[in-house]
Amino acid sequence: MGPMDADSVSLLREVLASTGWLERTRELGLALRTTRSPGGLLLVGTPDDEPWHLTAHLADEARLSGLSQLSPTLLRWSPPANAPAHLSVGLDRLREARHGETLFVVSEEEAPVPLLEHVDDARRTGATILALDGGDPNLESLAHDSLAVPRLDGPLSFDGAQHLVSSAAGDIRRIGLRERLARLMDRVSGPHVPD
Repeated sequence: MGPMDADSVSLLREVLASTGWLERTRELGLALRTTRSPGGLLLVGTPDDEPWHLTAHLADEARLSGLSQLSPTLLRWSPPANAPAHLSVGLDRLREARHGETLFVVSEEEAPVPLLEHVDDARRTGATILALDGGDPNLESLAHDSLAVPRLDGPLSFDGAQHLVSSAAGDIRRIGLRERLARLMDRVSGPHVPD
């Protein structure tokens, strides 16, 4: 995902205003907030295309919006042994996926069978599965919610969709009363730690 400043995102929103894409990217962005804890938003791509930039954008959105549950964990297919801690989390982390966590699969290409198997396992252990993809019916059948961005010459690119989804996830104007109360309670009493 290349650089896209706030003005570019704003222009993209204007161009897409009457297409329905804004609503769909907003829905998927808001679905990312169902994650209950920092680090519980797990991002994974394919072995050849890991969602580095989306991970960075979501980390920025988490920091800027105060929504710590958007702070993502990038899952890597083959993390090097000497990688820093935040870049050394492998797919084995999915064995620990549980209710309240979200696995966000970002793949413009068709998901390989090993990825589909990991997604299915995470779904069985209670994780919410979200997908941003290029129109992969196998991946979409496993996802609780997905957004397919076809590779046709349409108004929205896969890169643009990632920017809109991450921007929508951190848009604090879209926070409902229940979420505001939960954030207030976290500030007053500290975050809820599951048993």
